[in-house]
Amino acid sequence: MVNEAFWRDRRVLLTGHTGFKGSWLALWLSRLGAKVTGFALPAEEVSLFNQAGIAGLVDHVEGDIRDFAAVEAVVQRAQPEVVFHLAAQPLVRLSYDEPVETFATNVQGTVHVLDACRRVPDLKAIVCVTSDKCYENRDWVWPYRESDPMGGHDPYSASKGAAELIVASYRRSFFSQGETRLASVRAGNVIGGGDWAADRLIPDIVRSLLVGEKPFIRSPDSIRPWQHVLEALGGYLLIAQHLADGRDWAATGWNFGPADDDARPVHWIADRMTETWGTPGWTTQAIQQPHEARLLKLDCTKARSELGWRPALRLAEALDFICDWHKALAGGADALETSFNQLDDYRHRLNEALDGTKPYDR
Repeated sequence: MVNEAFWRDRRVLLTGHTGFKGSWLALWLSRLGAKVTGFALPAEEVSLFNQAGIAGLVDHVEGDIRDFAAVEAVVQRAQPEVVFHLAAQPLVRLSYDEPVETFATNVQGTVHVLDACRRVPDLKAIVCVTSDKCYENRDWVWPYRESDPMGGHDPYSASKGAAELIVASYRRSFFSQGETRLASVRAGNVIGGGDWAADRLIPDIVRSLLVGEKPFIRSPDSIRPWQHVLEALGGYLLIAQHLADGRDWAATGWNFGPADDDARPVHWIADRMTETWGTPGWTTQAIQQPHEARLLKLDCTKARSELGWRPALRLAEALDFICDWHKALAGGADALETSFNQLDDYRHRLNEALDGTKPYDR
């Protein structure tokens, strides 16, 4: 269970806090009472970070993880006890247009963060966030386990596989002794309110629905392990707690994803969201596009058996969360209050799931 007493007044460095996933983690850490220093590029003008005023909740430092001097400076400034490394170039399609930037950010940026962490005396836990796409994808029906080989067809996936190798190297070379423990975490396609990224399914659907248009869907038959962003973040917080408590078995790679029956095709997502919104229907057409894997599932047996972690939301409920968030803001609701309300709702559901009060397969 995510332990509020553990996080209260805990010094945390969070890279990538201006992004979608980082913004939700900053909100959760703030709610837990942690002292958060965030380091990231400036937020996009339309972003959860700006909508919810997250700069007012953390020590907000703008910088680029490709700049080692800047990374070193913020690590020394924060003197963290826990580091969450989320800063990344997160888009597959953009990686085809900007492969050098993608590798520099996702590979060398990870080196910069980990190397700077070597010189923090009170640091207990480092959690590096990579991706489910770090695995060598064979487009088969079996889910990938943490022991499967790293790989990657496109520059983004290859950069995440390389980041995993870097984490493993630093773990063995520099963090196998002493007080600091290092883990990597791999999640599926995370979704949630406040995601405005280009070329992502849920944001594209939301943008169309907000202006009364039918969403355009690129690859309706592709299957992904969809899950609400808070599901993955809850797992990351649990891992950090175990690392900080000195549990060496936690210093490995971890998958966090939904049950197999919540790995759904894109067309199922589009159908559910448009129906929930009240304007059913979407469009598609055959177009030339760069390679993306059609099928990708994660085996999360390790997290469930060793951590006791489990999802709290079915996919349909996660999509309802998203529609509710965006409808609330479209109706004039405050983004920070709306986000905290959803976070509190999710934390209650998570506690029910972890103690068995309300199982996932309800």
